[in-house]
Amino acid sequence: MNKNIMPLALSLLLIAPLAMAGLTPEQTQQLGTTLTPVGAEQAANAANTIPAWEKLSDNVIEQGQDGTLELYADESPLFTIEQANYKEHADKLTAGQIKLFETYPTFKMHIYPSHRNATWPEVVYNNTVKYAPTATLTEGGNGIQGTYNAIPFPIPQNGLEAVWNHIVRFRGIYEDRRYSNIITYKNGSSTITDAEIQKLYNFNRLDQTEEELNNILLYFKSTSLAPKKAGQATLVHETINQVERARDAWIYNPGFRRVRRSPNLSYDAPVSGADGLRTADETDMFNGATDRYDWDLKGKKEIYIPYNNEKLVREEGNPKDLVMPGHLNPDYARYELHRVWVVEGTLKEGQRHIYNKRTMYIDEDSWSIAAADMYDKRNGLWRVSMSYLRNAYEIPAVVSATDVFHDLQARRYMVYGLIYGQPKRPTYASNSPSRNAFTPNSLKQRSAR
Repeated sequence: MNKNIMPLALSLLLIAPLAMAGLTPEQTQQLGTTLTPVGAEQAANAANTIPAWEKLSDNVIEQGQDGTLELYADESPLFTIEQANYKEHADKLTAGQIKLFETYPTFKMHIYPSHRNATWPEVVYNNTVKYAPTATLTEGGNGIQGTYNAIPFPIPQNGLEAVWNHIVRFRGIYEDRRYSNIITYKNGSSTITDAEIQKLYNFNRLDQTEEELNNILLYFKSTSLAPKKAGQATLVHETINQVERARDAWIYNPGFRRVRRSPNLSYDAPVSGADGLRTADETDMFNGATDRYDWDLKGKKEIYIPYNNEKLVREEGNPKDLVMPGHLNPDYARYELHRVWVVEGTLKEGQRHIYNKRTMYIDEDSWSIAAADMYDKRNGLWRVSMSYLRNAYEIPAVVSATDVFHDLQARRYMVYGLIYGQPKRPTYASNSPSRNAFTPNSLKQRSAR
């Protein structure tokens, strides 16, 4: 094992790959004491370069209700990592970040003071503790049970449990926002498209229980605003156990004025509008069925990850200001030192996917995948992704300000879900709209607005 990765406790290493029991009373008692309510280490690291976790105050959450709060706007970088000095910091970089330094002389990471301020509503903390003894993987690890509106495995016993924590982590209940997608090519030219999305996180609804989930994790609807595909809309009913029941997806084409089912929107299927830079299961860094990989929990590591990127959701500015050849404009991005879980997914024998291996770095406080490295069939590093996390105080939750997908071989990249420069700020609500807003019949109505 890499000496820079902190090993798991021996007791966890001896547990079978797919544990079928929840936490013991002794383990559960750690939540909210030595561990945060969702399983992160409460304490600072030995060097005090990573502080102790501190939940946001009610006052800060109240101040952040308009979505414009920047707690650390006046801070300056502690230092900058660039091509000339990245080797000095290699022990706290991912393989993908190192490759970005080696590939692009202009790539930089401005390192700011670390703040462990990830905060969720009390109901999520309470449910995580409540369901910790009962949460388990379903047969084959293709789903979860015995938990609701919680982090199911706050003390993960294998890589699959850590991945499920990311998939079902709290990001609010209902979200409505406008965003940009930008594809930048090797010569520096870019194309930009705008869209609107609405998401209903069914797993987190306050007006139902686990028994009423009907295997639906969330509802997702996207409408293109770009002139070329204006009015084209996509609807997804995202299932929890996608081996038992594949996700349902529909597309509305305004040219034909017809809603049709979208086939094969899973695994490594190409995504419309991504120009081959993102697979279906790379949305949200990773989503969907987990069954094609063996997931190995390597342990924890301290690395620099994008964090507190409030600058990336400002209304003023042009989205194209953020992009340059090869990578995001470094002056708009903030990185901090955090502890992450390292999970390695290796393609199972006999299974098919364009990625033979994928390594994920999951923030211990928010269970968000902050960075991911994807390898080709020859185990060469092919693609690198980073999620530029921010604290959405108005929810509250840690969410992505934008996800960036790099193709190192083609020297192209995609900026996905960018809020910066949008005239409409994201809105979040704790009250759930009717599921009728996410039916195939609703697609045509939405795109015509």
